[in-house]
Formats: sequence, C-alpha cells, structure tokens
Amino acid sequence: RGGLAPSPAAPPGDLRRVRLPSGDAMPSVGLGLWKVSRASSADVCYEAVRAGYRCFDCACDYGNERECGEGIRRAIQEGLVRREDLWITSKLWNTYHRRAHAIAACRRSLQDLGLEYVDLYMIHFPISLKFVPFEKRYPPEWVHDPEAPNPRMEEDPVPLRETWEAMEELHSQGLARNIGVCNMGTAMLRDILSYARVKPGMLQVELHPYNTQQRLVRFCREAGIAVTGFSNLGASSYVEMGAATRAGARPPGP
Repeated sequence: RGGLAPSPAAPPGDLRRVRLPSGDAMPSVGLGLWKVSRASSADVCYEAVRAGYRCFDCACDYGNERECGEGIRRAIQEGLVRREDLWITSKLWNTYHRRAHAIAACRRSLQDLGLEYVDLYMIHFPISLKFVPFEKRYPPEWVHDPEAPNPRMEEDPVPLRETWEAMEELHSQGLARNIGVCNMGTAMLRDILSYARVKPGMLQVELHPYNTQQRLVRFCREAGIAVTGFSNLGASSYVEMGAATRAGARPPGP
C-alpha cells in the first residue's frame, strides 16, 4: 500500500508520517495485503515487521486477516515491536453496510486479527450488497450466490448515512481509533461531511502517475482528509486478473 498525500496537519517536511484529524500519526508507507495467499500471510507480515514496516493494510475481503494477525502477534510476542508501534487498517465489506452488520463485521475482523482495536477502519466501497451471514460464506466476495444459475451481485439499497453512523459508533466504542472511506469521489465525500459527527480521517483511492486524481486530492487537502494511494506504480494487478481489457471487465480490487 503506497504513499500518502501529506495532510495539512503533517509537520512541514516530514514525509515519514501523516497526521489524521484525530491527531494520530500514520506511517507514510505501508504494506498492502491484497492478493497475499493465506499460506504465506503470517510469514509475510512477520518478515515485514523485521524489515521495518509498521503499517499494514488489511481487509475482510482479502480473506487473510486471521493469518496476518498470526504474523503480527508472533512479532509482538518475540519483542520485535509493540502493538502501539503498529498501524493496522481494516475495511468494511459491501455486504455489511447496514448498522448491525457493520458492527458485527468490525468485531469479526478484530477477532481474526487478534486485536482489541484497529487504528483505521474504512468503508471499502460505496456499494451496498445483500447481506451474507458469516456462517454461510466468509469473506462473501462480490457475487451473492455463486451456485445460482446466473451468479451476480445483488444490491441492498442502504443509505450511506446509515453506514457512516455505524462507523462513528465503532469509533465511539473504541474499536476503531480512526474511520475513513475508500474508492469515493468528491460528491460522496461532501455528502458524508454534511452530517458526520466524526469526519472521515482518510480516503484511500488508486493513485499513481497514470491516475493522479489531482482535483480529488486537492479537495481532500482542503477538507482536512488525508489520502492513501494504492497501486502507486500502476494497477498491474488488473492485467494479471484479465480485468485490464473491456472483455475482461469485472469488479475492481482494493
């Protein structure tokens, strides 16, 4: 997970950390865990801590939070790092946008990661899909019923405000020190800012020389929202997945 656009609160010239509206300082370079296999996730996270990484970008949808938690826990137990030295991010998946589901989803991620709180919890996509119970399939991914004759996404029209107020509740309960959003533009950000008691501390979007999103980044700077860029060297992952052509189009990644 690549770099951050420095926020207005960041100390002048300090590119190592970015301060969020809460005052918390997030490392400016982190390790994204998308597409890291379950079999290797624990070792990848453990070795990343040994190499100096302190920021880890996780998500329910990546399907490896339990294994990532094992690697982080091993590093802590061996004295390589303290929990308070780490920044752990997780994300709310599309099927859990209703208030009750959002609370349960965050708790499930915390359970898998073996943590009492995450430093940042984010709405992964501004897309609300029909709920899939944990015991039926976890993570549920994009398609509601893979066994159906015509597998497809099935939407559930949850108001964004309901989801954001659930995020605020997670923040007030101490389960998420900071809350934010991913893959949103200025219209949705303006909507959230119009009613938020706790405004988004972070926006995560694809950001690289081929997709600079300068106006969006400028809006966030003016609104005091930090920006995380993923796929900082270009979104080559979509080429591997066959999604970089019109014929191979499919729902996006992180």
